[in-house]
Amino acid sequence: MREREEFCRSFPPGHPIQAPTARALGLDALHNLCKEIYPDQSNPLTVTAVVKYWLGGPDPLDYISMYENSGCPELGIPPHWHYISLGLSDLHGDGRIHPKSGPGRPSGFGFELTFRLVRERNEMTPPTWPANVMQQLAKYVFNSGNMLLPGDHVSWHAPLDNGNGRITQILMGKDPQLPTSISTPHGDVSFVQIVGVTSEELQAAQHWNGLGLVNLLKSSRGCGPWLVTDMRRMYSVMEDDPSIAEKIQTGIEKEGSNLSGVSAKWVQVNNDKSTEKYRETRNESDEEDEDIKPIIKSERLSPCEQDTNLPNESFIKVLPGLHLTFNLEAGSLLPLAIKGRVMHGRHFTFKSILSHTAITIVAPSVTGTLVSREKPYVVQGPWLQVLLPEDLSEKMAQEFQVLNSPNQIQLPKTFSWPEHKLVITVVND
Repeated sequence: MREREEFCRSFPPGHPIQAPTARALGLDALHNLCKEIYPDQSNPLTVTAVVKYWLGGPDPLDYISMYENSGCPELGIPPHWHYISLGLSDLHGDGRIHPKSGPGRPSGFGFELTFRLVRERNEMTPPTWPANVMQQLAKYVFNSGNMLLPGDHVSWHAPLDNGNGRITQILMGKDPQLPTSISTPHGDVSFVQIVGVTSEELQAAQHWNGLGLVNLLKSSRGCGPWLVTDMRRMYSVMEDDPSIAEKIQTGIEKEGSNLSGVSAKWVQVNNDKSTEKYRETRNESDEEDEDIKPIIKSERLSPCEQDTNLPNESFIKVLPGLHLTFNLEAGSLLPLAIKGRVMHGRHFTFKSILSHTAITIVAPSVTGTLVSREKPYVVQGPWLQVLLPEDLSEKMAQEFQVLNSPNQIQLPKTFSWPEHKLVITVVND
């Protein structure tokens, strides 16, 4: 399994596995911080990985502590459970999981996850399902190497508690009670809070601004200033407060989207003059991750700079035409990519979660690209750039409107622009 393979790579043959040290100074630092906030809960209920990740276990987080928080009802903060992960940062400092670091540098991945869940009346112990959500997100971070930051989003596509509610997606915010960052003997740690949201709220974040929407959630009855998730909430904040919907729409119209890319589960690129394909393939180890939910998150790439995670290949090929194929989840973001990004003079990247394949769609005004009006389709290694002239972007924006209602589309759905030698097909997930 992948976790065991990574563990073995950390300790090559002939190198003894270092025994646990008597003191885990990174863990002590996080415990001490929690004691400052919860002085009367020095021994909180904790979900513990039975077999630690560094011993081949499946769960990256060593511990998830669960605290009772009385909230502040007069400020719109209900009583809730506060979950804090321990394991994305370096707890031990001996290289068993994370490279050794120190003050002024990130500890491990540089952050821990938190989550706040409304406490039901007469509920005496915290539900443990949030621990599973946190472990799944941690697996994504460990397996992909991607960090989660405030403003990012995760497409979960199911009620977080496996129930029947409308809280089926995730935004990431800053924990309002914990410090922005703390220094530990093994480096600096920040705290990123999981916020359960509806599909409509996730879509608003994609089409506008993740951090902007998180700030609006703080002013809503649905989440409040501490972004507490209420799994019984059966309405979006836009439905509850029309002024929030107006602010979101104004932001979309004036600013477009700040989402510069997504991780896509399935994309295929065909050169229209041959059957040559640039398609990701599943590794055998991917079978171990079937329980990880599909992830879509913000990509903080500099405009049209090659992603440092892609192989550095100097081979460049100009394609005479293209046939792009997207799965429905990725295809449903094409209206956002065109209307929210390209038509605002920006770029948008679809990056495979199964391989290094990436497709970047750019506007003519974006600088530093490989493409031009004369050569609009260029491949460099696994990275494809596609330039869309203004007239084509306008046509696409009109035709892609049907993708805003994916449940009403008969798939596969093909869009074709022969004069530009470009075809796009959207298929079932």
